[in-house]
Amino acid sequence: MSDNNTPTPAAAAASSNPTAPDAPAGNGKRRRALTALAAVVIVAGGGWGLYEWLVASHYEDTDNAYVSGNVIQITPQISGTVMAIGADDTDFVRAGQPLVQLDPADAKVALEQSEAALAQAVRQVRTLYANNGSLAAQVTLRQSDIVKAQSDIAKAQDDLQRRRALSGNGAVSKEELNHAETALDTAKSQFAAAQAGVVAAKEALVSNQSLTEGTSVAQHPSVLAAAAKVREAYLATQRVAMPAPVDGYVAKRTVQLGQRVAAGTPMMSIVPLNQLWVDANFKEVQLRNIRIDQPVKLTADLYGKKVEYTGKVAGLGVGTGSAFALLPAQNATGNWIKVVQRVPVRIALDPEQLKANPLRIGLSMDAEIDISAKSGKMLADAPRAAALTQTTAVYSQLDRGADAEVDRIVSANLGRSAAATAAVPSKGSAAPAATPAAASVAVQGQPG
Repeated sequence: MSDNNTPTPAAAAASSNPTAPDAPAGNGKRRRALTALAAVVIVAGGGWGLYEWLVASHYEDTDNAYVSGNVIQITPQISGTVMAIGADDTDFVRAGQPLVQLDPADAKVALEQSEAALAQAVRQVRTLYANNGSLAAQVTLRQSDIVKAQSDIAKAQDDLQRRRALSGNGAVSKEELNHAETALDTAKSQFAAAQAGVVAAKEALVSNQSLTEGTSVAQHPSVLAAAAKVREAYLATQRVAMPAPVDGYVAKRTVQLGQRVAAGTPMMSIVPLNQLWVDANFKEVQLRNIRIDQPVKLTADLYGKKVEYTGKVAGLGVGTGSAFALLPAQNATGNWIKVVQRVPVRIALDPEQLKANPLRIGLSMDAEIDISAKSGKMLADAPRAAALTQTTAVYSQLDRGADAEVDRIVSANLGRSAAATAAVPSKGSAAPAATPAAASVAVQGQPG
């Protein structure tokens, strides 16, 4: 008797593989999906390669870039005590504006001492010129002594000859004859002394004339040396006030009222924000196609992508950062790992863009250089143009009143007649002709 619930063999086979008729349809879907994915990858890779070849290969970029600029330290040229401070951090100052004032008492005392020394030097030099006349008179006097001694010798010789002629018949005693001989010897000694006196007087005159010949009182070396001390002291009185050398913003103020500062002590800094640039540190493998004057696009983290700066490559550094480090890397050691080095590339910014969107020193930047044009130079081969050099005229006028002060002191100590005729020179002027009084003394003082 058969069981109606027992399945037939065909039915059992069909029930053991229920999806067998649908298998070809599932494999087709998977194959199409993989084919589509492969096509997407191929298209994306091709697009990326095309982008690298046509676009990305023409640019070099880095986010290792920072704003740099001039940080001008304000340091005193003389020592002193701080009496006033005219600016603080974040203040904007103009060129020439007083920043720090030192106590001028010491400088004034030094100036007065140097002025007294100059006046004394002028009077001493005037004495040298006056001595020419007295020494010339002494030469004339000694020459007259020679003439008198020659006359005395001739008279003594005549007296001796007469007494010798009379001594034979006893008209002249032996003692009187001896007195005549002694008088002749004395006259000869006086003649020799007069000759020596003339030589000594002439030597003294020549020695004194060597100190005055070819120059005037105002151009005498002793006067010029004393005048230089006056100018030095005068400059010190002007340097007690420290002006701002350029327009800019005050930063890093460390000076305090009452502080005793030495020459060269940093007191504050001035940062001109209109003279900024960017130092972009590119990897050494990125420098192959970077050239001077290539255009650069930059963005700052301060403003984000909405503000874009345009600049150009101003120059490439001549060494890596590690080469100029305080402690350079010792790559010759055995424990060595190669590290890709970076070289700073200076990028000049547009002044108008800086004015519209100011930057600060040290801000982070993103830089992208267009290296399409490779005809430029990697290194500069000529000096910087004169128009780009940095100068300041703030300190050039400090000694303007020094020459006038020297002229005043010299004129006041020359005397009335000499001051009326002598030309008092300023520093750098040509030596004037000797005064008439000095010229006449020089003529009289010539050895005869």
